[in-house]
Amino acid sequence: MLKRRTFLLGGAGAVGALLVGWSVLPPRQRLTTSAPLPAEGAQVALNGWVKIASDNSVTIMMSKAEMGQGIHTGLAMLLAEELDADWSRVRVESSPIDKIYNSVQNVVDDLPFRPDDDSAVKHVAVWLTSKLVREAGTMMTGGSSSINDLWTPMREAGASARAMLIGAAAAQWQVPASECRAEAGHVLHASGRKATFGELSAAAAQQPLPRKVELKNPADFKLIGKPLRRIEAASKINGTARFGIDALPDGLLYASVVMCPTLGGTVSSFDASAAMKMPGVFKAFSLKPYNGGSGGVAVIADNPFRAMNAVDAVTVEWHHGAAATLSTADVNLRLAQALDEDNGYAYYRRGDVDAALHGAARTVAAEYYASYLAHGAVEPLNCTVQLADGAATVWVSTQMPALARHHVAKVLDIDTDKVDMHTPLLGGGFGRRLELDFISQAAAIAREGGGGHPVQTIWSRAQDFTHDFYRPACLARCKAGFDGAGKLVAWHSTSASQAIVPEALARYYGVPRIPLDKTTCEGAFDQPYEWPTARVGHEIVELPVPVGFWRSVGHSHQAFFTESFTDELAAATSQDPIAFRAALLTQHRRHLAVLRRVAALSDWGHPLPHTADGVPRARGVALHEAFGSVVAQVAEVSIGPDKRIRVHRVVCVIDCGMPVNPNLIRQQMESAIVFGLSAALQDEITIVNGQVQQKNFLEFPVVRMNDCPVIETDIMPSELHPQGVGEPGVPPIAPAVANAVFALTGQRLRTLPLKLA
Repeated sequence: MLKRRTFLLGGAGAVGALLVGWSVLPPRQRLTTSAPLPAEGAQVALNGWVKIASDNSVTIMMSKAEMGQGIHTGLAMLLAEELDADWSRVRVESSPIDKIYNSVQNVVDDLPFRPDDDSAVKHVAVWLTSKLVREAGTMMTGGSSSINDLWTPMREAGASARAMLIGAAAAQWQVPASECRAEAGHVLHASGRKATFGELSAAAAQQPLPRKVELKNPADFKLIGKPLRRIEAASKINGTARFGIDALPDGLLYASVVMCPTLGGTVSSFDASAAMKMPGVFKAFSLKPYNGGSGGVAVIADNPFRAMNAVDAVTVEWHHGAAATLSTADVNLRLAQALDEDNGYAYYRRGDVDAALHGAARTVAAEYYASYLAHGAVEPLNCTVQLADGAATVWVSTQMPALARHHVAKVLDIDTDKVDMHTPLLGGGFGRRLELDFISQAAAIAREGGGGHPVQTIWSRAQDFTHDFYRPACLARCKAGFDGAGKLVAWHSTSASQAIVPEALARYYGVPRIPLDKTTCEGAFDQPYEWPTARVGHEIVELPVPVGFWRSVGHSHQAFFTESFTDELAAATSQDPIAFRAALLTQHRRHLAVLRRVAALSDWGHPLPHTADGVPRARGVALHEAFGSVVAQVAEVSIGPDKRIRVHRVVCVIDCGMPVNPNLIRQQMESAIVFGLSAALQDEITIVNGQVQQKNFLEFPVVRMNDCPVIETDIMPSELHPQGVGEPGVPPIAPAVANAVFALTGQRLRTLPLKLA
């Protein structure tokens, strides 16, 4: 008889052997779905990414959400390039939910390694994470990872479909496939024979899926690298584009909500008698908090305006909860105490920084702070849910369709496969539509008061601003040492804030909070500067304020800290800011090239003329790597008579690897700079007694057209794997402006938003 110890050890060994065997296998394919793609009319699916119809139209499946970043166009270009499709015949369609569409790169990017780390440990971690997420991950759009993630799968899908079409033509013409080629939606033979993809599609679907395909050499690209117009642009111009809020299924009812004004609060009691007497009102009921949100009351009516008016008539007694006494001053005190008490977890170490600082001839220290921020997407949060006959249909603009489906099924107590998800265009996301609170809430409202009708829940702008998942407030302390010759010998920085990933994973999956989060320190520990000795750390602080992913996440504030302090060190040693940075980048040629390019394009070192109203101007620079891309920006700034900071011109240079579509890259750089300027100059979220004070765009303004600077974007040529574009333009703008203000006034602004004394 086997002893228990022998059995356990043998079993553990078997499991270990299986894990080792699994780990060395290549990642599973990302070409074919577990169920056939839905096809309409004469469409034929050649793999999980493309369908071709007899009219020669090509429909490309989109697993990523289009929220203004142009990703549907960029991704379609990848597949159409390798397919050799006629671009004018290309269409896009939302993909079903399937494992082949799981997002891999964004999870890999969250591993706590520096970009220049080429260690075996990193390679193994990336390999295993990629395999694991392919099997057990989820579909999502975020982290500026879409092109990076799908660069190979979508090109392989296009090349595979092309090979099948050529194979079908060769079989029909009884010629070798090697004598055929594809071009602009046709297969051609040297004899002059020619057939459209549409004519060949049915026969192509009978061809075996190629086991291996050869992808094009970049020199042969016809679409990739071209400034093609966005696929969805015409629909947005003519009004046919459909966003989540445009869902209009038959029998639609509308719900409006009011949630506890205190973050995380719940309903104690409510009186809806006045609301129920109003025209068109059907039902009012309380709601518990969902997925990290707050509790509230919902009112269902026959149109949105009646619902909104009625919910204002509801009287509610609130249970204010743990955040009831919390204010911004308390948050700032907690962050400072955390840095007083602990040096944080070190995400990066190099040499003995303490000894270097102790022996330094001179030290420079500074403290920086960034406030909470809301997302402020233009389309208010909304979700439409219909529960009927034990199944649900959901129309929602979300960055997480698979996880949203899971949580809707959980709320409605039905199987996941009984939930049909429709993901229209998103009217802005910036990370807010990674959250599930409003989706679960809408499902609960449809269950409670829909009566089989679809119910569209729409949040007011005030509810949106006061019940967000905010960019965390963060405090950083930086210290550097110089030797007697003025050479940098030590860099030490530690920051404190809440951690997004542990809270998000708890909301998404109900798992215990993990103790580390790379996003808290990204933008600080992962920059290319060649510090002789260094320690970069972060201390996580627990606070009852919901925090979430905000465009560029930790980079959004850590870049301000790092690049502002770098500028301070240049000033402290009377060095030119660009020359000082260049001296710390001798082994990072890519970054150095971007820095030199922005200096040339901005006329760095040459005096700036005064503004039209006779006010002096100055330049400031910032360089930052985020989401695989390197961005440098030079901002030209003046100060108005009311001490208002005015930004006149921004020169932006980006190296994002292979530039798939220059139009999209320039659009995203402009968008990111405007978004980042809004946060740098005028936006903050403040809290009094647990309640957010900003309720609309008047109190949380975006940069308007009359205040928008001239933005000039230059894209570095490259044939490297393409990297992120949607977020990397945000981080450098705040420090570039702050550094320009210092050059102009001598005042060093260390707090966001930037305000002159």
